Amino acid sequence: MKILVVDDCQTTRKLLGLYLKSKGYAVVTAENGLDAIEKLGTDTINLVLTDLNMPYMDGLELIRTLKADPNFNTIPIIMVTTEADPEEKAKAMDAGAAAYMIKPVTADKVSENILLILKQMFGKGGSTSV
Repeated sequence: MKILVVDDCQTTRKLLGLYLKSKGYAVVTAENGLDAIEKLGTDTINLVLTDLNMPYMDGLELIRTLKADPNFNTIPIIMVTTEADPEEKAKAMDAGAAAYMIKPVTADKVSENILLILKQMFGKGGSTSV
């Protein structure tokens, strides 16, 4: 399973990448939403972890863009952000995020959320190229 980590902070990208690799996932990284869309066009991605606040294209805009595109609208997206505001969470979930996590996160918490989303997908008859 390949996961795209989208965050404008290089340290966060590296940390999340290490967490995910330690759990057996393949990882691709992007600096912002525009970079993420480029990576999605050239790589097969099964799940996206995205930050909210980023330059050029923020996480909400990325979610809306992916959910509007039939090529990407089934890819689950987890918002991983420092924003603890319930309104921001509601916006992300309304846009199509499958989960919302508040930084700092642990490898176990990220992995739990991924497994929960996969169980929900397969429970609904959805599929992913794992």
